[in-house]
Amino acid sequence: MTNRRAKDAVRAMLSEADILIDGPRPWDIRVLNENLYERVLAGGSLAAGDAYVEGWWESSRLDQFFHRIFLSDLNEKLATGWRLKIDALIARFFNRQTVRRSQAVADVHYNLGNDVFQAMLGKRMAYTCAYWNGARTLDEAEEAKLELVCRKLELRPGMTVLEYGCGWGAFAKYAAERHGVAVLGVNIAEEQVRLGRELCRGLPVDLVVRDYRNIDGRFDRVISMGIMEHIGPKNYRAYMQSAARCLKDDGIAFIHTITRNDSAMMCDPWFDRRIFPNGATPSLRQLTEAAEGLFVVEDGHNIGPDYDPTLLAWHDNLLRAWPMLKEKYGEPFYRMMKYYLLSSAGTFRSRRSQVFQLVMTKPGRLQPRCRYGAVSNAEPLRLGTTAA
Repeated sequence: MTNRRAKDAVRAMLSEADILIDGPRPWDIRVLNENLYERVLAGGSLAAGDAYVEGWWESSRLDQFFHRIFLSDLNEKLATGWRLKIDALIARFFNRQTVRRSQAVADVHYNLGNDVFQAMLGKRMAYTCAYWNGARTLDEAEEAKLELVCRKLELRPGMTVLEYGCGWGAFAKYAAERHGVAVLGVNIAEEQVRLGRELCRGLPVDLVVRDYRNIDGRFDRVISMGIMEHIGPKNYRAYMQSAARCLKDDGIAFIHTITRNDSAMMCDPWFDRRIFPNGATPSLRQLTEAAEGLFVVEDGHNIGPDYDPTLLAWHDNLLRAWPMLKEKYGEPFYRMMKYYLLSSAGTFRSRRSQVFQLVMTKPGRLQPRCRYGAVSNAEPLRLGTTAA
């Protein structure tokens, strides 16, 4: 295809989303390399992302650009190419998230540098969707999310909690400080665990480098926040079996995860290659099928719209800190992070992705009192208090 025909084809596709090439509006794009059109048509979303990182095109508001892309389903038209077909076949027939392969996401993303995440995230270093119900700042919203989770878990002093994928220990630190519980956090990212141990020093918190499949013991609560996106469809049942094995019969299990509106085996090719290797966002169907016979799903709470402002706040923090990080990481790294954060914001704004919090119990247990963070037959709790 000639460059002129390729440009006309891309222009026609973008017009379906009310996006202009070299247009005046913040969501329009500016093309800085005329080879972009053929590259995108040949390589789809992976090529589009890489071309942005390399400075081939620009948009003043990537979040608005992607909001329109997803509302018009143009992302589906970009999901083309032989490489994507091969990746889809591999995901369908092979386990892309074995114990060995699961380490890739830690090496590529979570271990890339604690200084980046300290600059980007809030003061509690929580790397999951915040809860903006009445919150005015990112720090308030992150703390509100952590308290919401603690309410749903009905934590009491002296309880033991197992957290899969503990990150830098944001939940573990909060739950130990505010609710008097002991937390074992497991994580495969060594850099996160190293800093998390420093942040949780002096508390009944033990953070260890270990895969979720290799945990023993029995706990009052079993929780994960942001790990299901890395578990993979071939392992959802294994996750549920591990959680059931480690949870006491009268305990509560909890999952906080991004979800898709449909069931899939892998994530977007650019995200798979550049941000979250071997990642796959689950659907509710995939999770509930994996839980069958092991858990009763007591409550499902969708806070997905809150991820849009969370991602924008992370981007704003990174932008402010970038002058201090630029020499170490370089401009392509910033453009990659900007593309990741703002394209994700557009995804949640368009409602193509959700964030669900699931409360689960073993069959036969009484239903927990807390639903959506409110306590049945009781006054709402204040931040920092413990559910009875």
